[in-house]
Amino acid sequence: MTVKLTTARASSAAPLVAVIGAGPAGLMAAEMLANGGVSVDVYDAMPSVGRKLLMAGRGGLNITHAEPAEEFRKRYGARQKEISPLLDAFAPTTLREWVHGLGIATFIGSSGRIFPTDMKAAPLLRAWLQRLRSTGVRFHMRHRWSGWMPAGEGRIGLSFATPQGEQQQQVQAVVLALGGGSWARLGSDGKWFALLEQAGIALAPLRPANCGFDAAWSEHLRERFAGQPIKAVSASLVDADGVMHRRRGEFMLTTNGVEGDLIYALSAALRDTIDAKGSATLHLDLLPEHTAARVLAEVARARGARSLSSHLQSRLRLKGAKVALLHECLASAELVDPACLAAAIKALPLRLLATRPLDEAISSAGGVCFTALNEQLMLKDLPGVFCAGEMLDWEAPTGGYLLTACLASGHAAGRGVRDWLKG
Repeated sequence: MTVKLTTARASSAAPLVAVIGAGPAGLMAAEMLANGGVSVDVYDAMPSVGRKLLMAGRGGLNITHAEPAEEFRKRYGARQKEISPLLDAFAPTTLREWVHGLGIATFIGSSGRIFPTDMKAAPLLRAWLQRLRSTGVRFHMRHRWSGWMPAGEGRIGLSFATPQGEQQQQVQAVVLALGGGSWARLGSDGKWFALLEQAGIALAPLRPANCGFDAAWSEHLRERFAGQPIKAVSASLVDADGVMHRRRGEFMLTTNGVEGDLIYALSAALRDTIDAKGSATLHLDLLPEHTAARVLAEVARARGARSLSSHLQSRLRLKGAKVALLHECLASAELVDPACLAAAIKALPLRLLATRPLDEAISSAGGVCFTALNEQLMLKDLPGVFCAGEMLDWEAPTGGYLLTACLASGHAAGRGVRDWLKG
């Protein structure tokens, strides 16, 4: 079904615009619009604003990253070309200055990640909402966008499901900032996908990003080591296109498989390789500070009556969950062969079978294709309808890149609406 909207601009001293989605992208679009003298109504299906932002900040709100711009942009992978113009207008340095403008101090951590001084999301969100309300932005919670409706000349008709029943609104432009498909309980449930699909908009399927993966663990590992961290390791993967990916860091063993920052950094390549080949093999260097020669020399030393676990702990300080992984991934004959064991310590093959479900992922890939949008993030086939945030078809690792691009896209969409309303 193709939806036809009548959207010629109607004259108004303060054009009325709806922003649907009260996450970072939607709030930034609302701020840009309100600062331009536009009358803004923000709608969201949830009872309160910014729920996913608050959840993301529970362990410390990672605002952005301080690495050089060229390296920063590479984090967006296949969508670097599309995201770069958004960052030109709202760079990480600009974002940090914007946070300071809310009265929130920031600092750069040892890894280059940037955080509020108190590490919390709530003070930032409170200050932001106060500023938005002071500029006249109105909020309508428990309003779930349910589709389009007929509208008068120069208007776009919107329908909302509310606790009081269906409500309708006619506006001059719309910013859709509805999130991706992960963390449905916080509002990002992807239900908008069907509405845009029915309207004939080009969409890429929603898929997990920054997610965990399933592995065929033994019952022993599930019971004894689920929840244990694997620290100070290096991981490498040859993806379906033959490209080598390498990262250092740590991750966690789970009942079903693996998750954590190191896994999230490789999740796009792992996911796409599984899609192409049915599984992906991650090679783990359990002792990246040791040369292969040193590992072999220590493993080959006579251990006498000591168990293998005691020997590895004594000679290489290798113990606990790392040794459990060796037992999990190697055959008995390989464990007692010094050459095979040493090789495995430096490149342990860990076979991953599937991504965890979309709703468990930190973020999602897929959504509105950039080919469906113009440079101002307006849908080419629905004039006056703009898109921003995670509902666009891009992905990035954790580390501040997700929030930065969401805010930058909201900034671009809000500016795009202002330009469009000017004709």
